[in-house]
Amino acid sequence: MLNTASAQSFSSSHYWQIQHRIHSLIDNYLAAAKLQERLQDLPLQFTNPQPRPWKPINWQAINRNQIIGIKPEVFLSILIGAMDTEAPIRGYTQTSRQYLEKLHPQMARFVGGIVGEDGELQEIGLWEKEERQHTPALIKVYTQLTGEKITPKHRSVRGYIPTDNPHEDLYRHGLHRVATEYGATCLYLWLMAHTTDALADVLEELAKDEINHMTKFWGFGVWAFPDTGLIRVGSTLIKTRSQSYKRNNLMRTLGRMMATLNWNAWTFTNKVTLLYTFTYAMHRLWTWHNSLTPEYLNNLLGTR
Repeated sequence: MLNTASAQSFSSSHYWQIQHRIHSLIDNYLAAAKLQERLQDLPLQFTNPQPRPWKPINWQAINRNQIIGIKPEVFLSILIGAMDTEAPIRGYTQTSRQYLEKLHPQMARFVGGIVGEDGELQEIGLWEKEERQHTPALIKVYTQLTGEKITPKHRSVRGYIPTDNPHEDLYRHGLHRVATEYGATCLYLWLMAHTTDALADVLEELAKDEINHMTKFWGFGVWAFPDTGLIRVGSTLIKTRSQSYKRNNLMRTLGRMMATLNWNAWTFTNKVTLLYTFTYAMHRLWTWHNSLTPEYLNNLLGTR
């Protein structure tokens, strides 16, 4: 990871220093070779799912001096928003499993495990096993920084809403899933740029998980929907088919997410650097995306 000096040396961090840290983190964690490695891991996880182990964290060493370039109270409000968003992981995984199970049972098992005929979960999906570590980790960080215990708010998850076109349903759902994983990736990398030492170590593990999942979902989507393109992606993400259409569009989801993260309390510099994170991360991801040829994906994941 990015070398972290003592928090004191960053006490007067300004825009360009944070910008440099963000740039370096994205170059490191979103390097094409690392993204390719995460995607190549997917078929292995279909046959022998193994959770990615976290490195040891010195939880007791986490303190407020490790927050840089952002007000501690704003940082804490972002933690609360992130843990509230991460908490209903079972709802996310089971919704995705339902969209996938008829079209790709292996990927359905990867995200949502196996459900018996009685509707009971018999095996937890690998995606859930890895993601369900996030909320407890964020709670531990919050408690270490404040000395207070906190319970995530109960948040309802939009469930499975099928139409008579399961292929299109999966396309729409999958795009939103990739978009949310991309958003989490950018947020945790951005938070890493504003932290040092043990606090940055926790955020690094969260970011690695999100990058891992985003990469797998992205590559799977390109393989499953080779006829897609920027116009179709954009129109699918932002449109709502009718006034009564129940699915979220991306702008509504983005607005809700930023409200959850207390966006209005952020400084102008914080907002600009997050937008830069989104932009530069997409640049690196799009470069990698262009290497995902049909031949490569069919060799990796099989013929559709």
